[in-house]
Amino acid sequence: MVSPAELPTSEVRDLPKDGLVLLDVREDDEWAAGHAPAALHIPLGELPSRVGELDKLPEDQPVYVICRSGGRSARAAAWLNATGWDAVNVAGGMGAWAREGRHMVAENPDATPEVL
Repeated sequence: MVSPAELPTSEVRDLPKDGLVLLDVREDDEWAAGHAPAALHIPLGELPSRVGELDKLPEDQPVYVICRSGGRSARAAAWLNATGWDAVNVAGGMGAWAREGRHMVAENPDATPEVL
């Protein structure tokens, strides 16, 4: 595993606006409350058993990994990099996503998206 200082990290403001490959590793209730519209959801605890789902993502782009604040996504990105993926931790997580004004959706279409 890479050390935290060596882990590729990106600020939300520096993420690509188009073609972003985003993996959300938060729990189901956090996801349901609010998430990035095009993100793939695999909770951190399920990532090892569901990593095959990443095979459908574009191979020529890094997988940006996000959680609420950056801790779980750092662990996920480190594990993904150690297993051969090109993964980047999103610093500040969905909290930073919301502060940057990036679009979010909730599973309930009548709810206002929020970060839990």
